[in-house]
Amino acid sequence: MVVDIEKTSREMIRNGTWALRDGTFYQALRLSTGKTGIVSYNGEFSFPEDWDGGERREARKKLSFVLGLDTDLDSFYTEIGDSRFSFLVEEFYGLVSPASPDPYQALVETVAQQQISFDFAQKTIENLVRIAGERVGELRAFPTAGRIAELGEVGLREAKLGYRARYIVGLTELYLSGKLDLNLWNLSVVEAVKYLTGFRGIGRWTAELFLAYGLRKNVYPAGDLGLRRGVAKIIGKNVREVGEREVREVLEPFGRWKGLLAFYVLCYDRKTELERKRR
Repeated sequence: MVVDIEKTSREMIRNGTWALRDGTFYQALRLSTGKTGIVSYNGEFSFPEDWDGGERREARKKLSFVLGLDTDLDSFYTEIGDSRFSFLVEEFYGLVSPASPDPYQALVETVAQQQISFDFAQKTIENLVRIAGERVGELRAFPTAGRIAELGEVGLREAKLGYRARYIVGLTELYLSGKLDLNLWNLSVVEAVKYLTGFRGIGRWTAELFLAYGLRKNVYPAGDLGLRRGVAKIIGKNVREVGEREVREVLEPFGRWKGLLAFYVLCYDRKTELERKRR
């Protein structure tokens, strides 16, 4: 089963760092060396001509991570095929959950989504990229931690981030000083959530969303309103009857696929809410 890039890109944060044109996905990437460039994918990868083999390998790995190209969708669909969620296969066939090319970017974008609608959060993130991101062709690379620290809280507020600007600046300073480690690949979800929630500005919702979006860990923000609402619609309950505990009771039995299933449920909620508003 091949990942549907168009469907996946529809669920990505529209932040100005990527574009989809005529079936080709373009992403402005910053490599570990600091070099920036646009990498594209349409079944095959394309790189800036002056990038050497090591740079191309790093970029390929990053973009594969962003688009979830290694996701075993066939196994996922088999797992949910006999469940109440089976209708989601036809609804979103080929969709995978997108991820961030960099853990720091994931943290900033996750904090920016706290307590506001996804659509408004996207606008604030796009504002931030426009204000502070390095232009790369017609796109922009996500701002570096150094650039965000330089802007400070006042500068970030121009992006309409509100109180989240204070959290982002504080966490950025901790990250730059080495006091906040975002490379939590070897920690379990429980360990990582406990570590992250020890920092001001990161609650459980933020920690779980960061781990899913930034590190592709098998986790989901059970307290998310959209996820609770989606689960409620599917199991035939009112959203007020579905809390974190109920969400976990429904999703946890799906083991290694619970995180992706949660994403499908969230996408289902967004789709049905949009249809409801259009009526």
